[in-house]
Amino acid sequence: MPNRPESSRREFLKRAAAAGLVACVPVPAHGFLWPASQAPTAPPTAASAASWARVETILARIKAPTFPARDFDVTKYGAVGDGVALCTDAFRQAIAACHAAAGGRVVVPAGRFLTGAIHLKSRVNLHVSDGATIAFSRDPRHYLPLVFTRWEGVELMNYSAFIYAFEQEHIAVTGRGTLDGQADDTHWWPWKGQRTPAAPENQNAARAKLIEMGAAGVRVTERVFGEGSFLRPNFIQPYRCTNVLIDGVTIVNSPMWEIHPVLCTNVTVRNVSINSHGPNNDGCDPESCKDVLIEGCTFDTGDDCIALKSGRNADGRRVNVPVENVIIRDCVMKDGHGGVVIGSEISGGARYVYAQRCRMDSPQLDRALRIKTNSVRGGTVEHIYMRDVTVGQVAEAVVTINFFYEEGDAGQFPPIVRDVEVRNVTSRKSQYALLLRGFSHDPIQDVRLIDCTFDNVAKPDLIEAVKGLSLTNVRINGVVKNEVINR
Repeated sequence: MPNRPESSRREFLKRAAAAGLVACVPVPAHGFLWPASQAPTAPPTAASAASWARVETILARIKAPTFPARDFDVTKYGAVGDGVALCTDAFRQAIAACHAAAGGRVVVPAGRFLTGAIHLKSRVNLHVSDGATIAFSRDPRHYLPLVFTRWEGVELMNYSAFIYAFEQEHIAVTGRGTLDGQADDTHWWPWKGQRTPAAPENQNAARAKLIEMGAAGVRVTERVFGEGSFLRPNFIQPYRCTNVLIDGVTIVNSPMWEIHPVLCTNVTVRNVSINSHGPNNDGCDPESCKDVLIEGCTFDTGDDCIALKSGRNADGRRVNVPVENVIIRDCVMKDGHGGVVIGSEISGGARYVYAQRCRMDSPQLDRALRIKTNSVRGGTVEHIYMRDVTVGQVAEAVVTINFFYEEGDAGQFPPIVRDVEVRNVTSRKSQYALLLRGFSHDPIQDVRLIDCTFDNVAKPDLIEAVKGLSLTNVRINGVVKNEVINR
């Protein structure tokens, strides 16, 4: 197969130059005020209006948990904020006391507190005060014993996430403090096996083994990894939890995925700032979750800013729970492989995703909206809506839907992608406006772009195996397009 844009992305990144953001003026009641030249002209279709009306119903169900007015200061349980003393046991005791008292806040005061894994319990709010930093140990043994977790879409027994909860309810991580994973080129990140390919301590063998075990249907409790496997822990992972809040904290230097709720319901992630540029450093990855709100966050990441997931391959089909009813609004995306991404671990499907009023801009941000999958993953991705998004520049395409990600058409589970609408999205610079690659035997279906403006686009759209691509008042390099494409 000839060289494709996916493989040449890094070369383009080196050539990309800076460009400014499209100006947007905040309006309290309506988000952003659009300049007259960009004002929408095409009225929403009945189907589009009905779908966006669904947002209010979803929001009515998403309620951030509240907590009793009781504080449990970790220093009262032996924590020392000198960045040297290991405070794992102090955190454990404070959380246990808070939980036993029917809930409240476990307060981390100003200082730098070194710890291993923190396991939240029901009705506990871990509050990281302004001026406080929780620094997570670089010693992998401090994330034992193994826990039930999901790693790149496959369930297993592995290291605990830095902040972990299993089958709890009403839990939170809040405050204006910092969570520092202390990962770098000599700690955690080398386990990826990419930056130091000759190093024996890398994930490659264990990753392949895990995927094989998932395909073979090995019991999860028998998929035992941890020490010697080099599968990096996630940063924050509530698993099978209800009523989850992550609010206000700053996250830096993560081993891999930063915020990774799995099989959770009623999740709110708001006002979070993430700055972490290691391998697989996704910002927020809700996986097989229902009723999720991500708002007011800033992402500056080494991988996807937001990536919605639902399990990988056979193991994802075994669990078979989609990610659904996700609202993303008023976020800022800087560096990353994609701003709003669906996949590639998407075997359980994704539906009813709404992204609006976001700003994206960086020569190191590859795409604004990205759906990545293949016929090994399978899954149905449908009812995906984006509107009122401004893009300064992206390195590859504003909208990418790619069925040839990783394995490509090597499986027996053709993915379905349909009903994708992009409205009032502007971009000032990109290599492509659209990069849509379906399979000839399994085309992408019903993609609609309405009232969009894409300037300084370097190359013509790359469109393969797409049925029902509708362009309404779409301006690319000054040329207005109104057409339906079947290719």
